[in-house]
Amino acid sequence: MSEQHQPASLHDAARRYLAAGLCVLAAHRDEKRPTVSWKPFQTRLPTEAEVDAWLANGPSALCLLAGRTSGHLETIDFDLRAELYEAWAARVEQAAPGLVARLVISQTQSGGRHVTYRCPSGVSGNLKLAQRRTDVESSEPVVLAGKTYVPRQDAKRQWYVVVTLIETRGEGGIFLCDPTPGYRITQGDLCNPPVVSEDERDVLLGCAWELNEYLPQVVDGPQVSAENADNAGLSADNSHRAPSSADNTHPGAPSAHNTERPGDDFNSRGDVRAVLAQHGWALARGGENEYWRRPGKTCGWSATLKDRVFYVFTSNAPPFEPNRPYSPFAVYALLHHGGDFAQAARELRELGYGAAPSDHGVDISHIVAMSAENGSPPPENAHIADPGPIPERLFDVPGFVARVMDFTLASAPYPNVGLAFSGAMSLLSYLTGRKVCDEGDLRTNLYLLALASSGTGKDFPRKVNARVLFDIGHAAALGDKFASGEGIQDALLRNGAMLFQNDEMDGVLRQINLDRENRRESIPNVLMTVYTAASDIYPVRVKANQKEAATIDQPHLVLFGTATPQYFYEALSQRMLTNGFFARLIIVDIGQRGEGQEPRPARNVPDAVLEIARWWAEYNPHKTRRNLLEVHPHPKAIHAEPEAKEALTALQRATEAEYRKADKQNDEVARVAWSRTHENAKKLSLLRAVSENHEEPLIRLPAVEWATEFAMHQTRRQLFLAQTYVAENAFHADCLKVIRKLRDAPGHELPHSVLLKRMKMNATAFRDLVETLRQRGEVLPVTVTTTGRPGLVYRLVGVKDGERT
Repeated sequence: MSEQHQPASLHDAARRYLAAGLCVLAAHRDEKRPTVSWKPFQTRLPTEAEVDAWLANGPSALCLLAGRTSGHLETIDFDLRAELYEAWAARVEQAAPGLVARLVISQTQSGGRHVTYRCPSGVSGNLKLAQRRTDVESSEPVVLAGKTYVPRQDAKRQWYVVVTLIETRGEGGIFLCDPTPGYRITQGDLCNPPVVSEDERDVLLGCAWELNEYLPQVVDGPQVSAENADNAGLSADNSHRAPSSADNTHPGAPSAHNTERPGDDFNSRGDVRAVLAQHGWALARGGENEYWRRPGKTCGWSATLKDRVFYVFTSNAPPFEPNRPYSPFAVYALLHHGGDFAQAARELRELGYGAAPSDHGVDISHIVAMSAENGSPPPENAHIADPGPIPERLFDVPGFVARVMDFTLASAPYPNVGLAFSGAMSLLSYLTGRKVCDEGDLRTNLYLLALASSGTGKDFPRKVNARVLFDIGHAAALGDKFASGEGIQDALLRNGAMLFQNDEMDGVLRQINLDRENRRESIPNVLMTVYTAASDIYPVRVKANQKEAATIDQPHLVLFGTATPQYFYEALSQRMLTNGFFARLIIVDIGQRGEGQEPRPARNVPDAVLEIARWWAEYNPHKTRRNLLEVHPHPKAIHAEPEAKEALTALQRATEAEYRKADKQNDEVARVAWSRTHENAKKLSLLRAVSENHEEPLIRLPAVEWATEFAMHQTRRQLFLAQTYVAENAFHADCLKVIRKLRDAPGHELPHSVLLKRMKMNATAFRDLVETLRQRGEVLPVTVTTTGRPGLVYRLVGVKDGERT
């Protein structure tokens, strides 16, 4: 291919990749990085206009951004001239015949290989799967297969380099692609990457890990102060040791020569296999290098155990982190005590491990830590308190929202403040769409979900909203049920702004969990991408009778949905909590049905409400021509007074601190929840400002204080629901069920016979369940005497009396 034809070739390829739902970016070939910042595109695809602009500058390469934005795309990168590719392919073929032939394979400029596929169940961040240590003579940089490496020095003062031979490009990862010079597809079609199952992905990654030749140092405990070092059971060198002794005695067996701390002693002789098995891990293959399968899987393997070092390569085995080796004591502390190493050491001492504590000081300066910065998880028995439903006082929004609520509450057959608030806020959210924004261009689009049982009167607020839109001539912008993601796109293409009032959100929530294909036009995917694109350009798919895809400038979609609480809680899953949709929802618990009253027709909307609604319908912020405003709006920026800005900045710092805390704990659910809190508060404060004064709105301090309390309450409620209902496997679901039943019981305790009946399971399985919860420190068995006879009671640990349930 000649140099003059290359830009056209790159341009054509980029358009094909974009049409295939791949996040394609222009790149610098030599530097292997995009020519633009790729952070915004971790949540959306670029538009055709953006791609055309990039390619007009004549870049030297194209690259793809892996992960969710490209439909959960992942690439396995074989480096060092693909030295290990053939050995890897042979192993994969033996484990899963025909799998290699389905993959997209590309040759790289250095002679390596890229193996590409999609995994709808999700991909992790970049993982190093196979590495090799090479000793060198000095600290001078060395070049291997065209790459420069800087040597490091080990404890014996030997210089060495660690070479990565196989790694992944997953969530947030970038890789150059065909037709970049030097990159050529040798098998398959990158515009149609194959979809592999979670088990098949485990085979691909597992076979790469089998070729690994290097282990980083062992994780053995947290950083501890000198005064707590003895309790933590760590010695100065135990983070480096992999004891040769394999005396697999029972964890409870005492030692005849207790000369070590409990952690050291357990590393030497504790039965780490029994600990793993108790927590659902299964031995997949024995031998000198044992292969272990994580809980919830029926095939493949997720970790190895060799020389008493447990090495985890998968990112789906919490509380363990990928690419990290763990000592037996670290395994015991993480699984039995939620990462509380001091508590684990105390229990091991009671079981006969280690010598009695010494009185002299201990030098712990050489302890290699698994600190909070490296993601040690929080104790699982640290229950998150239930903040309860949103306090009714937070439904008090002056101005337009209050007027709509007053009419709804006075007219509904069963008035409910939460339903009235949800309806009024969604109406205002629609009316102000594409008309106003804050100084950071944040829009007023909201997704509200009211949890309401049958018979609570949830249809009346919808009727009020429908009547208002009909009276102001906006009935075409009213949507009912979601037929498809394409239908949502078509509606927005016609109107620019839409208010969907869906009484069957249960189905949408279930579809989020079932949408394994992660199709761009699926309902959940469209809802999420449209939400993010409210201040941007949203590309719509190419139809059969169209030459090019259409675009929507600043689409505004408002959702007022309802769901029954039972189905909502059942729909909660790790997928739903981490894909961003849940964090975008404002969830309102309706509670009990209000007291009945004589209803009035929804069509008798007060003039004061209709007057403001018409004002918004006719409002033209920049006095542009009406037809241009509807296609390319120019919203008015609403300013905030200085005190309000300071309050928003303080909230941002607080939520960023919570995000960092979640990041250190490797808590993806909390990360996602806290990442949206500040944005949600800004949206709410903006809506309150335009509700108070539609003609001269100003974001004032009271609006920010109200929005802050509302958004913080929402986030804490989300985290409580996640802790209470989201299970990683069937056994975990039973554990959560026990905790819920104890949480709901008076005094957070129940007699053995009562809890057994409520769990509806056989006595043997129940005994194993509560024993697991006891060892994890979440449930405490207590013997009590009633009517002169002793009885067993189970008490929930970590929940204070009087806490909301």
